[in-house]
Amino acid sequence: MPFTFTAAHSSRISKPRAKKISLKRAASTPFPKLNQRKPIQRSESKPELVEDDADDLFQDHLDDVGLVACLASDLSLRDVVPAMKYVRSHMFDDIPERSGMNSTRTAEVLNFRRLLPPIVTNVHVHALIKSPTLVEREIAELTSAGLLRKIVVPGRGVGRSSISDALVLVEDWEQLVKAAEDLGSDLIDKYEQQLRTTSLSPTVPRGVFDDTEVSQLMRAGFLSAPSQALNSANVFSRPMNGSSGALTSIASIARAASGSMAAGGGEGAAHEAAGGASAGLWTSKPQEPHFPSIPGAKSIRNIGDLQLALPSTGAFLKLLHEARAHLLSILSKSKFREAPLYLLRERWDGGVETAEQAARSTNYGRSFAGILPGRTRKWKHFYGLKFDWVLEECAGAGLVEVFETGSVGRGVRAL
Repeated sequence: MPFTFTAAHSSRISKPRAKKISLKRAASTPFPKLNQRKPIQRSESKPELVEDDADDLFQDHLDDVGLVACLASDLSLRDVVPAMKYVRSHMFDDIPERSGMNSTRTAEVLNFRRLLPPIVTNVHVHALIKSPTLVEREIAELTSAGLLRKIVVPGRGVGRSSISDALVLVEDWEQLVKAAEDLGSDLIDKYEQQLRTTSLSPTVPRGVFDDTEVSQLMRAGFLSAPSQALNSANVFSRPMNGSSGALTSIASIARAASGSMAAGGGEGAAHEAAGGASAGLWTSKPQEPHFPSIPGAKSIRNIGDLQLALPSTGAFLKLLHEARAHLLSILSKSKFREAPLYLLRERWDGGVETAEQAARSTNYGRSFAGILPGRTRKWKHFYGLKFDWVLEECAGAGLVEVFETGSVGRGVRAL
C-alpha cells in the first residue's frame, strides 16, 4: 500500500461548498415543497332546485277569502265621465329625479305621452264601477246626447284579450281637431258638426267632405277607411291602383297562362311593386288622387262612407296590448299563476329603489341603492305606465281577478 494515498480522495469526506444566494422570493405558504396545481375547472352541473325557484315569481298557493268587486281607490267614482278622467290622469308615473335617462330619452317619453289620444277602454270603466248595468245605461245616454262616442276596434287580440271598443269624450275630440295646424277653420267647424250630429254612427257619409277635405283629414288622422276594405291580401300593400291594394290582382294572375307576361303581374309590375319614383308611370291611364293612408283603395272618389278616427290610436292600442301581455307573462312564472299584489307590483316596477331605500343609502353615505328606473322594461317599453292602470285593464277584460288573501293583502290570479 503506497504512502501517497490520503483520506482527501475518499468520498466520505468533502469540503464545505459556498452557499448560492437565491434571488427567488420566499413562498408565502408554510408548505412550499408540496406540489401545487391549479384546481381543474369542471363544467357546471345543473342548477339546484332552489336556484330554479328563485327565478319564479311565487311558489305557494294563496288563500282566497273573496273577490274584489271594484278596484277604484277613489270610492266617489260612480259615473262614467269622472271615471274616464280618472283613468286618463292616472295612466303614467311621474319621471323620477334619478331616472337614469338622458335628456333625449326623457323628451321621447314626454312626447309619446302627449301625443296619445284621449281614449279609455270600455272594460277599464267597468273595472272601476261596480254595476255593469248602470255603466252601459249611462254610456248609451251620453252617446245619444252627443257627449260621448264609441270607437270600434276590430282585429285587436284574440278571445278575452281582444280590445273590442273604446270611449272618448266629444269635448276632448274637438280639442284635438282645433289643435291641428293643417286644418282650416271651415273644415274644423264642419268636422265638429259631424261629431255632434252622427254620435250614434261611427261613419260619415261620403258626400259631406270633398276630395281635398278628405285628404287633409286623413293626413291629420281624423278620418279612415272602413275596415272592410282591409284584408289579408292588401294589409301590407302599397296604396296604389288595383282592387286589392297593389297593382297586381291575384285573381287575374291565377287565370293567366303560364309563362305569359300577365302571369307575372303585367307590364310594369316590378316597378310598381317596388315603390320607386317611376311606379304608376308605366300605365297609359291617367293617375287619380290616391287614398293617402289606407291600402286597398283605388282613389278617394271610389271610397264609400268614411270612419271617424283619432290620430295615434294605433300607438295607444299597441301599448295597451303589450302591457296586458307583459303582466300575464309575469303571472305565468308563478306555479299556480297567482301572486301577492305587492310582489307583482315590484316585478312590474323592475326592482327599482324606493324612497326608503334612497333615504337609507343617503344616511349611510351611499349614492345608489337599487336599479335606475330608466333601465327597466317599465320605462324602456311602456314609458312609465302605472301598474295599477294595467291591472285595472286586465281585470276589466277578464284576464285576471283580484282577491283578498287574509294574510298577505290582495292577490292576483290569471284566468
